[in-house]
Amino acid sequence: MTQPNDMQELIRQAAEVQAALQKAQMELLETKVTGTAGGELVTVTMTGGAEITDITIKPEAVDTDDIESLQDLILAAYRDAHTQAGKLAEEKIAPLTGGATGGQQAGPGEIPFGGII
Repeated sequence: MTQPNDMQELIRQAAEVQAALQKAQMELLETKVTGTAGGELVTVTMTGGAEITDITIKPEAVDTDDIESLQDLILAAYRDAHTQAGKLAEEKIAPLTGGATGGQQAGPGEIPFGGII
């Protein structure tokens, strides 16, 4: 009767994968990524979990007669940083899930991988 040993081994392996996923998720939350727009006129820094930690706007990006362009730059820099966070999550999580990430990138305002971070 090798079945109980097989089940114990399966449980042990599942626990190892879960621990590795938790470690990868913590690393993501601690890692910072940066997105830029307008030739680095606007820079957004966020964690791998999509929490914005810094926004930098160079003075030459500010034109009081054209606030809409500045808003567009901020949004573009955010989207760039968010894309970087999604790529980072894919790099960290996909190897642990055998590449199974659901095949979807997170959308704007969503945490990568359906919020598992």
